[in-house]
Amino acid sequence: MASSYGTDADKSSLRSNYLCVRRGIPERARFESDSSIASALMAFPLFVKAPLVLTYVSRGAEVGTHALIERLLASGRRVAVPRTDPETHAMSFHEVGSLDELSPRTMGILEPPSDAPALTDPAQLVGSVCLVPGLVFDGAGHRIGYGGGYYDRFLAFYPGEKIGLARTTMLSSNPLPTDGHDVAVDFIATEGSVWSCRAH
Repeated sequence: MASSYGTDADKSSLRSNYLCVRRGIPERARFESDSSIASALMAFPLFVKAPLVLTYVSRGAEVGTHALIERLLASGRRVAVPRTDPETHAMSFHEVGSLDELSPRTMGILEPPSDAPALTDPAQLVGSVCLVPGLVFDGAGHRIGYGGGYYDRFLAFYPGEKIGLARTTMLSSNPLPTDGHDVAVDFIATEGSVWSCRAH
């Protein structure tokens, strides 16, 4: 795994450092990494057989999901993306049929309209997979995101499999600091492979 900034660094410092690292990756290198990550996902049996994929809609230098979303929809897969409530920091997933249905909302992130079909009952999500963003992940599946807590709140009650998307530059060789409400992912998809965090 890539070197980390040490276990003594707090989350804010780690967040700032990894944002700088991510901004420094050339666009072409990001594109090539993201294509490799998507290929690894599409070859991962658990992902392939999931009837429903919950995924973030990438923005800026995040691991890209737009092409993956389009590919899934074109193949007839069901896809849901998040809509956030900035006041409560809650997040719900809504099924969509096209990226064209989305429009910029909180922090310019593309989100579905409020009348898109909401998947609010956990029973609707059984058997699904959720693609989780993050700035950095460790071997146990712990992550540092953007500090809003949206995903941790949602994942605390999510019954499906959680897959973090990470370039190798976003992997820490040291354990990340965690809080009681943090929810680890089950797998991490990186360039060329998807590996389980459960044995760590």
